[in-house]
Amino acid sequence: MDFTQINNYIMVNLQYVLLGMTAIIFIALVIFININLKLSKLNRRYQKLMQGMEGANIERLLHAHIDEVREVVTKVNNLSNQCQELNIICNNSIQQVGVVRFNAYDDTGSDLSFAIALLDAHHNGLVISSLFGRSESRVYAKPIVNGQSTYLLTTEEKEAIAKARSTARVK
Repeated sequence: MDFTQINNYIMVNLQYVLLGMTAIIFIALVIFININLKLSKLNRRYQKLMQGMEGANIERLLHAHIDEVREVVTKVNNLSNQCQELNIICNNSIQQVGVVRFNAYDDTGSDLSFAIALLDAHHNGLVISSLFGRSESRVYAKPIVNGQSTYLLTTEEKEAIAKARSTARVK
């Protein structure tokens, strides 16, 4: 078919073509009105949502909350770092103490001599012994590394270290 035949067909059936085109335009108009109503309703809901509570813009609220979350994350990270530092300090501080009182000499009474062990979480520290006698008193300090000393320890000093280690907090 060529263009002249199509043109002749349309001219012969012009009223039907115009009626069909009118129907199509009317359907398009109904669809357009329907879409416009839905868009208007959606726009009202969007405006209401963007108003938020008490007239605040929801977008500004979200940005403010995001900024607050970032600040909180920074503070939590700082607190975590401080907690780790405090844990290191705590583990290197004296936290295990054991005391043993005893009578060092037969001629004195009342268990006036003592051995005290002061240890950190790694069982490092020192043991201090005081031997009290009628005419003299002596004090000794011996370093402790991993619960042991390079110096000869008395029974009482070993007992003080054992008591101190038994007070270790559970990790």
